[in-house]
Amino acid sequence: QSDDGSEVLELLVQHGYIERDAEGRYRVTPKAVRRIENRALEELFHVGRKGRLGKHETPFRGPGETLHEEARPYEYGDPMADLNLHETLKNAFHRQGGGAPIQITEDDLVVYDTEFQTTCATVVLLDMSGSMSRFGKFGQAKRVAMALQGLVRGRYQSDSLQFVGFYTYASPLTERDLLTAAPKEVSLFDPRVRLRINLDHPPRFVPQHFTNIQAGLQFARRMLRRQPAENKQIITITDGEPTAHIEGRDLLLIYPPSDRTARATLAEVARCAREGIHLSSFALVEDYFYLGLVNFVEQMARVSRGVAAYCNAHDLGHLVIDSFIGGRRKRRTF
Repeated sequence: QSDDGSEVLELLVQHGYIERDAEGRYRVTPKAVRRIENRALEELFHVGRKGRLGKHETPFRGPGETLHEEARPYEYGDPMADLNLHETLKNAFHRQGGGAPIQITEDDLVVYDTEFQTTCATVVLLDMSGSMSRFGKFGQAKRVAMALQGLVRGRYQSDSLQFVGFYTYASPLTERDLLTAAPKEVSLFDPRVRLRINLDHPPRFVPQHFTNIQAGLQFARRMLRRQPAENKQIITITDGEPTAHIEGRDLLLIYPPSDRTARATLAEVARCAREGIHLSSFALVEDYFYLGLVNFVEQMARVSRGVAAYCNAHDLGHLVIDSFIGGRRKRRTF
């Protein structure tokens, strides 16, 4: 290490951005993670667009954040903390025709209207398959995920936000994991692949770069079962049709993408929908080659009655943030 490098490391340690782990290696601290998340959020919503970050309420009235621009007559049971004193005094003054002292009756009372604020549990599924390394797709998806974490920490503290990476398998990602996560390296170049792998007795080598959306959804669904939030949603970011799925205790890797894998994945989509989970799927497309992916995410939306969108990596951020905020809204069930 150079002297300059040592000085930089020492400075980062002094400011609490890195620390040594039990083995003496440097690692980023929670403070540094939060700094990166907030920076990602600031870059995603520059000053000219900050108005889009306001809290999004539901159309249902109830206890929640006060809206000072709206008022309504008092109803029995309304908290007096929401009293609009200016409008109340004005009503009383007009009713008695002026003069002092002003006598207030119940009919004069006006309260600020409020919107019902819901809590939401969200799992973001990040595609870590080999193709995500192209066109800066994974880097942008990771940046959006960190911005989401910054948004939740700053504005929706009662929400929960978790991340799952999916590839040949699926696994949870902590905030620190997210910083160092990367797409899986392509290790099999055959034009056609048909592999069946027993999960109880896997071989020494299993290619990791396939796309197992089914496993990601299943993992997310089980995580959300443990969450008490009123609203639950899964946001999936992917650049490819599913090429892996699980049948019983077997993992199937099939390329080119097959109807068999698509059916297994859509069956898991349906399970999520039956458990009341809102699904939003984002397809990262760069050219006509991705038309199959566009069709598949639209199938996911039809099965789940959710949202499907396709865009390039640089347009991903605003779409995901808007979908996240929209998915927080309380939905009626019939």
